[in-house]
This record gives sequence, structure tokens and C-alpha cells, in this order.
Amino acid sequence: MNSQPPEIRVIISGGGTGGHIFPALAIANALKAMNSNNKILFVGASGRMEMDKVPAAGYEIVGLNITGIKRSASLSNLKVPFRIIGSLWKARAIIRSFKPDVVIGVGGYASGPLLFAASLMNVPTVIQEQNSYAGITNRILSKRANKICVAYDKMERYFPAHKIVLTGNPVRQDIGSGKFSKEDAISHFGLKSGLKTVLLIGGSLGARTINESISAGWSKLIDHGIQVLWQTGKSFYPQAAKIETESKEKLKVFDFIPRMDLAYTAADLIVSRAGASSLSELAIVAKPAILVPSPNVAEDHQTKNAVALVEKSAAVMVNDKDAKEILISRIVELLNDEAECSKLRSEIAKLAKRDADRAIAQEVYRLSGK
Repeated sequence: MNSQPPEIRVIISGGGTGGHIFPALAIANALKAMNSNNKILFVGASGRMEMDKVPAAGYEIVGLNITGIKRSASLSNLKVPFRIIGSLWKARAIIRSFKPDVVIGVGGYASGPLLFAASLMNVPTVIQEQNSYAGITNRILSKRANKICVAYDKMERYFPAHKIVLTGNPVRQDIGSGKFSKEDAISHFGLKSGLKTVLLIGGSLGARTINESISAGWSKLIDHGIQVLWQTGKSFYPQAAKIETESKEKLKVFDFIPRMDLAYTAADLIVSRAGASSLSELAIVAKPAILVPSPNVAEDHQTKNAVALVEKSAAVMVNDKDAKEILISRIVELLNDEAECSKLRSEIAKLAKRDADRAIAQEVYRLSGK
């Protein structure tokens, strides 16, 4: 007897950053695991990183000509309404052609037009809200969505309570798998065993404040016997690569780290932005973390994400404006305070939600009626 569920057709829309793309791919993989014949189409924003990352993961993607409104005065903002209208028309055409059973929105520019068009065409829709603070677009779309999968408690402040399902955020499949020892991970990156290791990640696109803080104070870390694993993003990589040559192999620089499972395993402390996807990964790997929320995001949601952890004694926060003065000293202090590190590990582990990808896939099946 075949126990797998029937085949369904699903569109997953959104992207812009790894924080949207990696959860989207995790959901797609979970749907494929339930039935390998499931048909999945991604819809992203033309020119954004999903147009490369999604095909590299083996999925088809279609791009919409959509951008956000720039905060500074810009003539390009005049084109935004026309791009939204064009994207809505293209979204309708994609839905008519693909005939999805369900449409999922994970956030990012393409998510809004796709979900709105689907709801007008009576296709069931799912919002995957990753943050502790819901943005205006998802709050508007929630009135038409069928289900809203969230990662934090008390989201009824933003969404209709009867639509909310607490699933957690999906993470990359290999994160927290425990397949490799710390010695394996240290060796993989060419680091030295026996030294404390700090992992610096500013998200898939890098983080200027974290990068500049480390650029100014990296030698102090080395002087305190701390080695550094540093993901810079593309734009800062050339500058950081010059520093790497001066560090006597105590500092390893990458524009992007493909093997984040090994990077997390190698780390004794992690310095990170406070994107929702990153925080979900930090909870699963249960490592002490210093969060430097980006101020350059809609409605300052990264600070709200970070505060939600700090209030539970699950992370330490350094404000972006203060990072250049205090981040280096805070790293040194925390790595020398085993009691504080132990508490942070214990408390953040309590927030881990595993199998979020499968929980969301099951909600998608329920909505599909199959």
C-alpha cells in the first residue's frame, strides 16, 4: 500500500535575501520529500539573488519586474506603481498557466503581487511570517490569506488568531545535523584547534557595521587568543582579504560560506545580524550569540527580533550605532565568561523549533484539499 500523499502543485513566492530564500527552499524540499512528483514553481524578483540560488538548488523560477520603494528621494520610485501593476498582471498569467493548488509567500518583493493575485483567483494562500514583528504587506495580505505560519508567540497582535499556526522558521537541512565534530569543522576551515573561535555573519549580503567593526579591531581579538571565521558579503571581501594575509592564519575570510553547518560547529561564539532565519538557525545550533540588528530594514523588525531573544536571556544585543566602539570588547568579555555562555546556550536552545519545513508542508497539503 502506497502511503505517500497525492501529487500537488505549489507556487512559492518571495526572496531578496538568504533569509527568505533558504526557508523557501526548505519548504520546497519538504514538499518533495512528501511526494517526489509534486510540482513546485518559484516566483522571485528579477535581478535579485533568488534568480541564481533557486535554479542552483534544482527548481524552476520565474521573475517579476518588481522593486521596493527607496527610502531616499529617487526618480526610480515613480516607476514602482507601474511595476506593481505589471507584476500583478504577470502573476495572474503565471497562476493561470501553472494552476497551483496552493500559493506560499515567504516575504520579499515578489511575494505581495503573487499572494494578492492568487487570493483574487480563489487559490488558497499561505503566508510564512518569519519575524516577531509583522510588516505592513503581510498584515494587509493576512486578511485574504487562508493560513499564516509564524515563528513567534503573540502574533495575534498582527493577524487573525484563527488563521495562525505556530510552526517555527524552516532552516537549511544540514544545520544542526550533528554529523561532524568540532575538530572536523575547525580542520575544514584551516583553523587551529585549542583556540576560541568567533564566527561573524552579516547575512548572505554581508553587514557593513559588523565588517567595519572587525576591520578596525581584529588584532585585539588575535591578541586575546581568539581566531575568526568571517563571512563578509561580496562588497567588503577584497578589503577583508587583505587583513587575512596579515593575521598569520588566525583569521579566515569568505564572501559567502556554503558550509554553514561546519561554520556553526566550529564556533564558540557567533556575531550575527538578527534576521529571522538566522535566529532560527542559532536556536537549533544552540550557540552563544551577539546580535547586531540591521537598522536598514522595514519597520526595524530586526531589533524587535533581537529584543524577543534578549528578554529571554537567549542572546546579547549590541546596537548598530554602538558596534564600532564596543563590539570587539563585548566579544572578548563573552568568550571569557563561561557561565554567561552556558546560560545563553541553554536559553536559546529552548527556542529551537525543528521540522518547521515539514509542519508548513503539512499545512499546505491540508489547504490543497488533497
